[in-house]
Amino acid sequence: MVDLDSDEWNLKAVAQQAQRSAVLLGQLKAGVKNQALRAMAKALRSDQSEVLEANTIDLETGRQDGLSDALLDRLKLTPQRIEAMAVALEQIAALKDPIGEVAAGWKHPDGMEIRRVRVPLGVIGIIYEARPNVTCDAIGLCLKSGNGVLLKGGREAENSNQAITRILQEAAYSSGIPQGCIQQLPGTDRAIVDALIRLDQLALLIPRGGSGLIDYVVRNATVPVLETGVGNCHIYIERSADVEMARRIVLNAKVQRPSVCNAAEKLLIHRDAVLTHLELVLTSLRDQGVEIRGCPRTIAFDPRVKPALEEDWGKEYLDKIIAVKIVDSTREAIDWINHYGSRHSEAIVTDNYHEAVQFTDGVDAAAVYVNASTRFTDGGEFGFGAEIGISTQKLHARGPVGLSELTTIKYIVTGSGQTRS
Repeated sequence: MVDLDSDEWNLKAVAQQAQRSAVLLGQLKAGVKNQALRAMAKALRSDQSEVLEANTIDLETGRQDGLSDALLDRLKLTPQRIEAMAVALEQIAALKDPIGEVAAGWKHPDGMEIRRVRVPLGVIGIIYEARPNVTCDAIGLCLKSGNGVLLKGGREAENSNQAITRILQEAAYSSGIPQGCIQQLPGTDRAIVDALIRLDQLALLIPRGGSGLIDYVVRNATVPVLETGVGNCHIYIERSADVEMARRIVLNAKVQRPSVCNAAEKLLIHRDAVLTHLELVLTSLRDQGVEIRGCPRTIAFDPRVKPALEEDWGKEYLDKIIAVKIVDSTREAIDWINHYGSRHSEAIVTDNYHEAVQFTDGVDAAAVYVNASTRFTDGGEFGFGAEIGISTQKLHARGPVGLSELTTIKYIVTGSGQTRS
């Protein structure tokens, strides 16, 4: 257990140091930050054995604790995944620096120049579960956007997170990044989370994980929270959909990596597409080991389908499970998604332009797809280099949270002695 007020480790002191360092970080030139990011990528590659050893310990502990296969997949690091983390840092370095960007400018009638300029938020707190790659993405994005960061990873990835943070801290600080602006909070005590969500020094708090963690933070935090929601994502097969396209999209969205938030959890299908589309889709899913649950009409079509309970329709499985619902119209599909969905990512497969427009206009979600897999909702795929999470709220950011979403606005007004009458 970590003593939050001990002389050796004091959360408020750590936050105050991060706050002071963030002021300096926010004034650094883009070249210094980019050099640091490239050095961090290089260090991650050269020291990957340290990360893999730490991750092996976490995986062994997770298996002993009975973690599900889906959580173990989120937790697992491989040389390929570490390389992807390093590449993400390099991609962030290659992106335009948002700090100092003039978002708009105009002249006051009295002659003053008014500019709306992007500036860092300050210190960002991030609470997350199981996925150690988030450590790297969060540090890289916060550094480039000029923000200090206090990280609190889940106990499942404690050793992995600490190893990644140590490597990135050393590379960043040796490249001119102010000491103290990158912090991984130690230990697995819930008291650290309770203290972090009430920390005055934070400009923003971002929880990333299951619904339990997110709901707890949203309900109890006394600092601003950017909610990254769970992913109860749907694929809707409209009656005009190409059969093979529908099969490929559903299979990719469900099976390519079922443990992530942009994987499809529900399949809706128009009643007129059942006879032509559904058997092929269900067979492909079963061939990949997917358990299928469904509404009574789906069970009538295929008695092998397990009955879906009411709780299934709003659930994020993060596993090889999908629930199927037959609907009578696109309007019904939209209403169903808006009722049960999590406002994350939703998709329609259709060859009808008007049905596609009705769907994209009507569905309330951060990302809405036409004839593509929901698996593309990702900062890297959207060209952001990386992301801290997928925001499902509407203030102040929505969708993948990248560099610009980690900034705020400052108005700079330049005059020549004007006074207001």
